[in-house]
Amino acid sequence: MLHYTTSQSVRLNGQRQEWTSYYNQCLLSSNTKYSTGSPDTLASICPPLKLGKLKVVRRQLLQRYEHQPFVSCLAGLYGCQWRRYQRAKSQPGECCCSRVECGSMVLLVLTFLLSSLFLYFWSQAHNDYNEFDWFNFETMGFWFPWSVMLLITAAALFTYIALLLVLALCLLSEGQRLYLHWSHKMGMVVTLAFSISATAVLSEVWSTQWRTLILSLQVTAPFLHVGAVSLMTLLSWPIALHFFRMSKRVRKVCLLGVYVVVLFSLYLVPLAMYSPCIREDGTLGPKPNLLGHRGAPMLAPENTLMSFKRAVEAGVDGLETDVTISSDGVPFVMHDFTLQRTTNIEEVFPNRTHLPAALFNWTDVKQLNAGTWFLSRDPFGTVSSLSPEQRALAANQTVPSLADVLDLANQTGRTVLFDLRQPPHGHPYRDTYLNLTLNLINTHINSSQVLWLPSEQREKIDQMDPELQQTAGQTASIEELQNSHITTLNLHYSTMSAQRISKYRRVNISVNLYVVNQPWLYSVAWCSGASSVTTNNMLLRDAQTPLLLLSPEQYALLWVLTDAGSAVIIVCLFIFHCWRERGLHFWSGSRQTHENGPYSKFRTDPVEKGWGWWNPFHSESPTRILISLPLDLNP
Repeated sequence: MLHYTTSQSVRLNGQRQEWTSYYNQCLLSSNTKYSTGSPDTLASICPPLKLGKLKVVRRQLLQRYEHQPFVSCLAGLYGCQWRRYQRAKSQPGECCCSRVECGSMVLLVLTFLLSSLFLYFWSQAHNDYNEFDWFNFETMGFWFPWSVMLLITAAALFTYIALLLVLALCLLSEGQRLYLHWSHKMGMVVTLAFSISATAVLSEVWSTQWRTLILSLQVTAPFLHVGAVSLMTLLSWPIALHFFRMSKRVRKVCLLGVYVVVLFSLYLVPLAMYSPCIREDGTLGPKPNLLGHRGAPMLAPENTLMSFKRAVEAGVDGLETDVTISSDGVPFVMHDFTLQRTTNIEEVFPNRTHLPAALFNWTDVKQLNAGTWFLSRDPFGTVSSLSPEQRALAANQTVPSLADVLDLANQTGRTVLFDLRQPPHGHPYRDTYLNLTLNLINTHINSSQVLWLPSEQREKIDQMDPELQQTAGQTASIEELQNSHITTLNLHYSTMSAQRISKYRRVNISVNLYVVNQPWLYSVAWCSGASSVTTNNMLLRDAQTPLLLLSPEQYALLWVLTDAGSAVIIVCLFIFHCWRERGLHFWSGSRQTHENGPYSKFRTDPVEKGWGWWNPFHSESPTRILISLPLDLNP
């Protein structure tokens, strides 16, 4: 059974009065008295009234009724307005919402932009999640995957705000007035506060990630451009609808002006884009070599023999590590200043937990376990991929000496890059640690396989062993680098520049970038001409081409097709809404009027010979009624 709403019942009662008025006027003009059972039927006195097929009217009302569940769902989710009497449609010439709701809409858009910016920023920082988690470990004293939790929270809040924005746009497309429920307003404020505070804190303690964000645009900008233009194209539907429904010219100009400015800015954004991966065919350099960062820390505990062996098995070209000198003069592999993070020193030497690693003798260091922490904390989430044998092997790892690593590199023909930490004051080998390490190198490996990174006494070391590949950890002028016999630069990836790398390579100075874990970052390093990268991710060896590699002609074609297609669709949508709002019917030529909302149409039959047609929705009520027709309009 069809149930009419209050507004439809009122309209149908008005139709009954209109029809009754018509027959009263007819009887008055014919001076005929009508009574029930009279041989003169009402039809013989008054000309038949063509109402244009009640089935058409009923079908139109039913269509409007069946359309409401979708609107009810939208309004219910957005403003908790599940019943029809709780919501209202914006009439032609009216604003889509009150001033308060306009402010809420502006704040919703702002929250969407800021939350999407933070989500993009943090998702692109995935390359350094492990570094972020260990920073928090050293600060708070306990391990927790803060980076992943922050990503999940940002993604959840962004999804929530994006859904609210989609609901608002759908309601606007349906001509509904907006009303955002107070609970959503609170959620919006929470999301806005989270996005602003998280961005501010990370900018303060981890400002280098903004350079990572800029680098990521060199790969993602073409895709972001297509996505942004597509979004603006979708927005043209509600924009065009409300533009042609507005009556105030100022509002029209503001709405269309803002939309056109943003749209054309997006159309022209590619003019300011730069990507080293947009290059002529045949100009891409060789694939960068891989150096295992502390071995293969995703597959085994970092800075252990198991980690270095797994890196060699994965096909890396070199090994990277950090070296500390023990109190009895044994160089051993350790990155941190203390032994707390990667060993079980709290169990073996609980009273010496915070002592510098260099103050332990080699006998004490060999007693420590360097693998159980990896299994318990699972820093990269990869422990589940290890076999039972590999887990057992990892649980029994110890801290290796530098001699062990050099022997492995010598046997497998790998290069070795290591940073040498100077012992603290009072250490017996503080002044002789360089000579001690140099003698160890000459004993266990060919010097040409070693990238010598320490900058102290570089000239003296170069004279003592000219076969070492002198490596600098910071940029300098080409003249200074050549005077120091620098053959390799070991730089953080955030300083990457295709022009700078090309300048160094012209004078035979190679560039190694650290630490590159994500495929998109490896692609940028490849296109920029880097000779090698230090990485935790052994899967990078499987990369065959950069993620984005286009010729300038291909990119220009993509740009033009995207902008041109968007412009054509937007123009068509504006023409369509102009036609609908002005009642210009392309197919039937019938008349369309606004009836308590957009696009209510009621068709009547055309004029026939000897008959008149009458539309009960637009006739005037009579001044007096002589009879009442009991018309039952409830089907």
